[in-house]
Amino acid sequence: MPRTVFNEEHEAFRQMVRDFLAKEAVPHLQDWVEAKAVSRDFYRKLGALGLLGMEVPEEYGGGAQTGHHFGAVLAEEVARAGATIGTAMTHSNIILPYLLHFGTEEQKRRWVPGCVSGDLMLSIAMTEPGTGSDLAGIQTKAVLSEDGTHYVLNGAKTFITGGTQCDLVLVVCRTSPAPADNRRKGLSILVVETKSEGFAVGRSLDKIGLHASDTAELSFTDVKVPAENLLGEQDQGFFYLGRNLARERLVIAVQAAAAAEAAVAFAKDYTRDRQVFGKPVASFQNTKFALAECATEVEAAKLMAYEALERDARGELSADYAAMAKLLCTETASRVIDKCLQLHGGYGYMLEYPIARLYADTRVMRIYGGTSEVMKTIIAKSIGL
Repeated sequence: MPRTVFNEEHEAFRQMVRDFLAKEAVPHLQDWVEAKAVSRDFYRKLGALGLLGMEVPEEYGGGAQTGHHFGAVLAEEVARAGATIGTAMTHSNIILPYLLHFGTEEQKRRWVPGCVSGDLMLSIAMTEPGTGSDLAGIQTKAVLSEDGTHYVLNGAKTFITGGTQCDLVLVVCRTSPAPADNRRKGLSILVVETKSEGFAVGRSLDKIGLHASDTAELSFTDVKVPAENLLGEQDQGFFYLGRNLARERLVIAVQAAAAAEAAVAFAKDYTRDRQVFGKPVASFQNTKFALAECATEVEAAKLMAYEALERDARGELSADYAAMAKLLCTETASRVIDKCLQLHGGYGYMLEYPIARLYADTRVMRIYGGTSEVMKTIIAKSIGL
């Protein structure tokens, strides 16, 4: 499919990213997997190339780009290389926009330049052990001091991407009791410095995939958070989350479509080289038909992901369309990658092959950012059900 969504500048950027990943990411993948995180020095290299702040205004050190097009190119090239860049895309594409959209001028000048350079890494703490997708059920609590100078934060979070390496964590917490008629009210977002007394990182969690992306449990015990670290207005946190979730789901949709496209490329290369019964696996009709089906599904997923990309750039990406894009692309990626792994035979189950890592890494896409079932609920409401 012609990439009409990308222009010459995007394609020049693509080549730069491709060369960078080949030199700075691919050779270090196994080391990062064993460490359960990429090196902090790598994040600074991403920052030096401008890859952590592509949409950040120039006054804060960013590239001032509109929309997620450059981020989509980066996602495609990471998938193509069978590489990882750790939590960088979560940091820049999902969490950093909260600071840009809802932060005060003082907060942006204090934090955003460091986020762009890679000197400050971000995480966002929503999920709790007992809540899962039910964000309105959050129990982590912050109480404003009598003199109004700080909040006292208590609670626990789990499944926090970047939790072991982050310098700032955006904590979604309850600052007011929820009224009986609307459990979503009363939530706020506090920016917590991880050097704060009472902040603790618990277990570094072992996952099925994404082994080079750190994921952790966090706890807060009487953590004093300066009142000036409140993001936006008090008790408006759920509204802020809702506004940013459409972008998060777009990012996941783009990554899923890119992973599916990479899987087809890996399977094509493998089946052309692999000999079975004296001829290439690619010469069998079953292989041709399986890859034809996969290629068709990938094209459909890319079309929807790219349409969501364009709507986002125009400021027209709705919650229901973002949910549709995430649902289609993540479900498609799971089917396509499974078929492509099958074409690898036993070698597809070996982690030395990128198809095996793709299989493990993409499974979570149907869970995080809202499960497929949550996406279906949003879509059903949008069609009047």
